[in-house]
Amino acid sequence: MKTRLVKNLLVGAVLSGALASFNANADLIGGVEFPQGAVSFADAVVSYSPTAGPTVPHQGAFNALGVPNYNNINSCASQAACSFVSLGQGGSIVLRFVDNILTGSGSAAADLWIFEVGPDVEKTFVDVSTDGILWSSVGFVGGATAGVDLDAYGFGIASSFAYVRLTDDATVGGGGGSTPGADIDAVGAISTRRIDVPEPGTLALLGIGLAGLFRVRRKS
Repeated sequence: MKTRLVKNLLVGAVLSGALASFNANADLIGGVEFPQGAVSFADAVVSYSPTAGPTVPHQGAFNALGVPNYNNINSCASQAACSFVSLGQGGSIVLRFVDNILTGSGSAAADLWIFEVGPDVEKTFVDVSTDGILWSSVGFVGGATAGVDLDAYGFGIASSFAYVRLTDDATVGGGGGSTPGADIDAVGAISTRRIDVPEPGTLALLGIGLAGLFRVRRKS
């Protein structure tokens, strides 16, 4: 009985260790750990302003949304066939987080990660905003650096940003080819808080309820 008990404990320990290892890697996306998983990535394109340079197939701004999915194909036949969007020399793109909010971490760890296509990250200025109107610079990514530490710029856990703006540095790199400037695959918030987004049906019911309340008040 004692031998069987010890054996069961050992098996349990092995299984527990395996599950812990699996959970630790469950949110590893593109080689970077995102505690909130796929919800961490930008959900919507607010604006896209490419400068002269990127060919039409490389101007699919929607390719910067969601998890990184670069397929090693650089010459695209269409925007749908591309897995990234090119900004062009000095071009920019504004992305929004809908179901989560970018925050600081309270440490020197990276809070925001820019997935840029290619072995070296092209120099790209990064700005963040709570409302898409007032912007704060949080430096740039480039070379071997793809992460941004918001805390280094005076922000922290209480900070909340829904918008990220990326602007290619027009003074770096050449303007030739079909994909000049930074080529963005994805933008993810490592430090983030989730937001519960109401289902469309819930919003519709809320609208009907408010309309009924408004009619009752008018009659009164």
